[in-house]
Amino acid sequence: MSASGPAPAAGAKEDARRAIEAAGAELLELSHTIHAHPETNFTEERAAAWTAGALARHGFAVEEGTAGLATAFSATIGHGPLTVAICAEYDALPGVGHACGHNIIAAAAVGAGIGLAGVADSAGLTVRVLGTPAEEGGGGKIVLLEQGAFNGVHAAMMVHPWPEDRLEATCLAVSHFDIAFEGRTAHASAAPWEGRNAADAMVVAQVAIGLLRQQLAPGDQVHGLVTSGGEAANIVPGRVTGRFMVRARTLDGLAALEPRVMACFEAGATAAGVTFRRTDLAPVYSHMVSDAPLLAAYRRNAEALGRTFAADDAGTPPPTLSTDMANVSLAVPTIHPLLGIDAGGAVNHQPAFAAACTTASADRAVVDGALSLAWTAIDAAGDEAIRDHLLGRGSA
Repeated sequence: MSASGPAPAAGAKEDARRAIEAAGAELLELSHTIHAHPETNFTEERAAAWTAGALARHGFAVEEGTAGLATAFSATIGHGPLTVAICAEYDALPGVGHACGHNIIAAAAVGAGIGLAGVADSAGLTVRVLGTPAEEGGGGKIVLLEQGAFNGVHAAMMVHPWPEDRLEATCLAVSHFDIAFEGRTAHASAAPWEGRNAADAMVVAQVAIGLLRQQLAPGDQVHGLVTSGGEAANIVPGRVTGRFMVRARTLDGLAALEPRVMACFEAGATAAGVTFRRTDLAPVYSHMVSDAPLLAAYRRNAEALGRTFAADDAGTPPPTLSTDMANVSLAVPTIHPLLGIDAGGAVNHQPAFAAACTTASADRAVVDGALSLAWTAIDAAGDEAIRDHLLGRGSA
């Protein structure tokens, strides 16, 4: 950074635009390639390598295996006093592939990094692009946060595809866990009394959860599925398993709700005369607190690209979801805006949404997302009020 301070924002933004547009074909190829080779949480070996490799080709110093996670990385460029982390997700969902558009997230993060690479020092930035695996139920960012990957970061940001542009979502705290009921098998006709029916325990538990829902506070949610229900109709099921998620508006709300849900599983086990075991699948995801000055800067930059936030302006309630980016938000000023694509009426986690994530609308979102993030980072460093706010908050 020069003695006169960061380079004028307009010039830096134009330089960033030129760099991102010059890399446009590379960014779209990355998005489409990740989409065509979906990898679920903590198995994203190719996606992580492709994403990190693109940044390395543009001058970033890349550390692979960050925080002991084989499919995480940290890519850094610049030496400015304000450190901005841009998060790249690239894991897919089981069965429906990239139905949450993480291919777009990865490509937009790389694009933002490319846009900032040439202006980082003059703009007063250190840019850290973090490859963050396993957002879909594995909590990769939480591990990275706990292991220090966000240390020294003054602001963290990313964009997430959605059927429309929204400034933020209501991010619910959530726990992910498996339940296993253990009973005893028996011949279902000749000697059913010798069995202890683990499926009965699951049915009782699910009925109890269904009845509990009447008393749930707004924002509290419980949902799950049976992952194995027995071997054959003429065998009393001796082992039945399920996967569940419990959500609440805050961590405190989640702590209050979880014991009530666990009592439902205990009731099922007691009624059927079996035992049960819970296995946590990830760290607990927290609620999210968006950084208002950073989000306002993002909005200005997204609107400069022709994006609108009509639903936000109309007071339409934001969508509810959960993300491990929320945990980052409690430690570092963070934004997680939703980037609209034309999904033809589909919503995230549907096959039709996966199909929409390589359309012309999705490709535009890659470039717009990259530009919006890069320009917001430039504003964060160049706007004295935002910069002082971020530096005053400290870092993780």
